[in-house]
Amino acid sequence: MRTLRLEGVSKHFARADGGTVKVLRNINLTVEAGKFYTLLGPSGCGKSTLLNIVAGFEAPTEGTAYLDSEEIKAPSTDRTVIFQDVSNALFPWMNVWENTEFGPKMTGIPPAERAQRVEKYLKLVGLAEDRGKFPFELSGGMKQRVQIARALANDPEILLMDEPFAALDAITKRHLQKEFRKIWSDTAKTILYITHDIIEALLLSTHLAVMSSGPDADIRELFVIDLEEPRSPSNKDFAEMYSKIEALIDEEVQRTRAL
Repeated sequence: MRTLRLEGVSKHFARADGGTVKVLRNINLTVEAGKFYTLLGPSGCGKSTLLNIVAGFEAPTEGTAYLDSEEIKAPSTDRTVIFQDVSNALFPWMNVWENTEFGPKMTGIPPAERAQRVEKYLKLVGLAEDRGKFPFELSGGMKQRVQIARALANDPEILLMDEPFAALDAITKRHLQKEFRKIWSDTAKTILYITHDIIEALLLSTHLAVMSSGPDADIRELFVIDLEEPRSPSNKDFAEMYSKIEALIDEEVQRTRAL
């Protein structure tokens, strides 16, 4: 697997009045292959914009995003995005199996290999027995599991996840967080994950980049998350790390209010 590198990435958007909104400033980040990196920061700090640059949906105004030495200039099957909105993420006329198979089918993967992939990942997310169900028959958590299986069936190098569990109820969210950490461990995929939930970030991540408040945001600090397993908010080291990161976020929020 290749390493994702962001070198001097900045992003500006034009305003209707002719001015410029500076969203990101000089982002430098190396995402190691097989690791779970999370971007955490206040709302409006440019997390989703940065993910869109890595996905190839947006071009940086300055700087470059690379996979090893290859510059990222457009979307590609080596990077798959999982979004927050589970209600519109699946094709309503396709069942669970067909939704999961869609990506490999469109990229010309032979039928036997497609079936093998779909079977493998539906089992991994616990939906092998629900393969014939349609989206209207699924709960929000089940729909998100289908999204994860569909993304993995594409066999991307990097999973890009934009607050995928934010729209779910608290119990389902915590359950899926635990499940997804095991899925990541089993697949060893490289993950770039966005959240504004500190607990979620600490439960899932190997590395955590705390972003400054926007506009013109950068990476305030990068943490290596090496906590006692199984991870729990009740563990002492977890609580200490939570307090440290919460203080950083609060500092950024207060700084923005003072502007």
